[in-house]
Amino acid sequence: MKKSIIAIAGLITIVGCASSSPVGLVDVNRITANWKVFQTDQSHLYADERRIATSTASNAQKASQVAALQKKYGALTVQLTDQIRKAAAQVAAKKNLKLVLTREGVGYGGTDITTEVEKILGITETASPKPSGS
Repeated sequence: MKKSIIAIAGLITIVGCASSSPVGLVDVNRITANWKVFQTDQSHLYADERRIATSTASNAQKASQVAALQKKYGALTVQLTDQIRKAAAQVAAKKNLKLVLTREGVGYGGTDITTEVEKILGITETASPKPSGS
């Protein structure tokens, strides 16, 4: 599930600013590694998943529980992605960036705005993972 959230959170955010502005980059792996909100949500989803898998409920009941968990997962993914997107848009507006991409998959170039996005999200970096593109 974590990779799915990262992939969804890694959606491109386009911010309409000045046409000659540089590209901003956000390291979603670093954000999720240090974001307590994300980690807490992930822990709850994994616990729910384990609870369903080990329960003695019927297959029909388990299928219903899995469907409810998938719905919860989808809602959390949208919520977390939206928070990252809004924070990136705020930073992009301040820095006059035209486009913000995720660091994942970008070989070089761009302005890394991860630290500013983390500040807006209230993330305090702990074990300082390096940006995935460095």
